[in-house]
Amino acid sequence: MSRWRPPTPKSSPYITPEGYQALETELRGLWGKRKEVTQALSAAAAEGDRSENAEYIYRKKELRGIDRRIHYLQKRLPALNIVSQPPDDQDRIYFSAWVSLENEAGEEVTYRIIGADELDPKKHYISLDSPLARALLKKTFDDEVVIKNELGETRYIITDINYRKH
Repeated sequence: MSRWRPPTPKSSPYITPEGYQALETELRGLWGKRKEVTQALSAAAAEGDRSENAEYIYRKKELRGIDRRIHYLQKRLPALNIVSQPPDDQDRIYFSAWVSLENEAGEEVTYRIIGADELDPKKHYISLDSPLARALLKKTFDDEVVIKNELGETRYIITDINYRKH
């Protein structure tokens, strides 16, 4: 079995100022954590036989994960476009909009459309690249949106579009 993985599809390069700040903070934190892990790795390596040294093996794996994330952030941050202003046409759905939807059962849910790097389902943030967000883009109040997946289709009515923080 090989380790080859297909490349992940490119995500949209848009981010809110808050999201960009969070990624910069994460990058600074990772550099500090990397320093600590490197020191712990050196101490574990000094204990002798590395092949059966669980601490050494764990720290090497942890360091690889940190380095992978640092590398990703260093490449991703310069490529991002910070969107700090709402669009001129605030009656349509674009990046950073809060969108309230009502499903067929009358249940209402509100999502914010943001970049893939800010994804947070607990806050109801959905990626601009998600099927729901793609279906919502450029729609207006009272439009109907149909999302099809392997389980069937779901219909939503747009009940509110807002660009201010909730």
